[in-house]
Amino acid sequence: MADIQAKIDEIEAEMARTQKNKATNYHLGTLKAKIAKLKSELVNGPGGKSSGTKNSERGFDVTKSGDTRVGLVGFPSVGKSTLLTALTGTRSEAAAYEFTTLTCIPGTMKYKGARIQVLDLPGIIEGAADGKGRGRQVISTARTCNLILVVLDSAKPVTHKKIIEAELNSFGIRINQKPPKVKFIKREQGGIDYQQLAPQTKGMNADVCRSVLKEYKVSCATIILREDITVDQFIDVIEGNRAYIPVLYVFNKIDAITIEELDILDGMPNYVPISSQHEWNLEELMDTIWSKCNMIRIYTKPRGQIPDYDEPVIMHSESNPTIEEFCNRLHRSLIDDFSHAFVWGRSAKHQPQRCGKDHVLMDEDIVTLCKKT
Repeated sequence: MADIQAKIDEIEAEMARTQKNKATNYHLGTLKAKIAKLKSELVNGPGGKSSGTKNSERGFDVTKSGDTRVGLVGFPSVGKSTLLTALTGTRSEAAAYEFTTLTCIPGTMKYKGARIQVLDLPGIIEGAADGKGRGRQVISTARTCNLILVVLDSAKPVTHKKIIEAELNSFGIRINQKPPKVKFIKREQGGIDYQQLAPQTKGMNADVCRSVLKEYKVSCATIILREDITVDQFIDVIEGNRAYIPVLYVFNKIDAITIEELDILDGMPNYVPISSQHEWNLEELMDTIWSKCNMIRIYTKPRGQIPDYDEPVIMHSESNPTIEEFCNRLHRSLIDDFSHAFVWGRSAKHQPQRCGKDHVLMDEDIVTLCKKT
């Protein structure tokens, strides 16, 4: 473990000494690939590509439930346990000393008909991705979440935000990013087929691509770049085990700072100021969680009856949910007897519209399913 870290430090020092220009792109690409491989070994063990770690560090054993999962990540004593209690009513021990929470405490928040599982994770410290303070268990569990809330103390330096971002990044979590539009297919023969369908201005070219693939012992592959990407993003595609998770920064304890300091924080993207102790601004936080998770409500309407507005079916809009997926959410056998559906709402061209199983639904649509006769 120490040998690997020493190698990483040595390569990073060499990168710092190397000037960044077109002539050194090839060399820098090779160094970045070496660092990525070594970090992967540091996290996953020798030779392993899996995102898991040793049994004792695989994460907390919490059954996934509800319509989506949200994880609370932050330094000790920033108010995560108090926030969990305010959002879900679940009792999580809170005290004035650090490391009050020693395991994962789950709770369920109900909002707009959705059941959102909220996980209060133990506080992490600098070096968490390397295993300090059960950090790997915390971040392994965070990888399973649909949204991560990074809880920060408004009265403490904003540098804490950078430290947490670095720890999550080291463990393969890409914050508020989308997977690069890159096609990577290994082949048995034929060499490296490199194609770029968009101009590359961030350092990628055929030579850099070959140097990275050589480091990963890939000699035959098809590479198609559909957008302008960095070398680091290309390495992420080769690794194939990155988690692209939206992150929301929750600045807690705003009752301890001035209006002027709050105005400074207001310039940050993806942030919500709250006070979990006084329950200030929790409604905005819940609404932001809803929009960040891209959840939509679909109401069922039995024939001849009014729609059921109390128990909507919750789906996620980024997957463009169809009527077939809606049927599967209700019961797996429904689609076998499906004939057609009547849809009211924004996705319908007229009210109601008769639709097939491939019709894409939108928020607050009303659906009546009809079986084969």
